[in-house]
Amino acid sequence: MDLEDAGCRARYLIRDRDGKFPALLDEILAEAGIQSVLTGIRMPRMNSIMERWVQSCRRELLDCCLLWNERHLRNALREYERFYNQHRAHEALAQAAPLRSVPVSITDPERIADLRIRRRDRLGGVLHEYSHAA
Repeated sequence: MDLEDAGCRARYLIRDRDGKFPALLDEILAEAGIQSVLTGIRMPRMNSIMERWVQSCRRELLDCCLLWNERHLRNALREYERFYNQHRAHEALAQAAPLRSVPVSITDPERIADLRIRRRDRLGGVLHEYSHAA
């Protein structure tokens, strides 16, 4: 109802195969023009992984910026996806990114004292990438 008040319509509802969703729900959604998309069979973690990604995207991107239209939203999401997969450290991956290997630890005290860090802003400063300066 809130989407309709804002002049938007939901086109898809992604849901798992839990028995608490009766077939009648799919029929009601279909009448409203909303297609139900089911998660994979025997993939219990699929829903939780996507919920975690959506939560991260919302907290780190969408809560921090104003988006003007669908094109602007798509560009911001594309940039966040690159940042999330190529740079952002993930605790579950030992501070690696999904598409980047674990950084090499620096244990030499002299190298630690001479560290120079370079920051690169993405999406107008909403996201920050840090790297060692050469």
